[in-house]
Amino acid sequence: MKTVNKTCDTDEQVETLYICPANCRAHASMLHLVNAGGTVTVDASLVRASATQTALGVDASAHILGGKNMSTGDYIQFTGAEMILEAGDSVTVVADGSTPDVTVMLTIEEFFTIPG
Repeated sequence: MKTVNKTCDTDEQVETLYICPANCRAHASMLHLVNAGGTVTVDASLVRASATQTALGVDASAHILGGKNMSTGDYIQFTGAEMILEAGDSVTVVADGSTPDVTVMLTIEEFFTIPG
């Protein structure tokens, strides 16, 4: 298992928090977002790779958190449910505000998949 983190400090910039590597499947067990400054609107999305879209017949992306207003000191933590990412899938975050300072952490476990 590992935890990756990213700070979103540029207004409306899409930050890629994690990309599932080739020949892997990943289980995400925790997503934590905290706003350290200013009032912001935060979006977090699961972005599916084209191969995943074709194989599973799913949409290109799904909102994990959409348009959530967060004041300084607010945090959101998702636990207790797993999100499964296929190779090439990613998790992205966007913070919208005059001076965003949002820190995001994702705990994931990667599993090697045998091609074929």
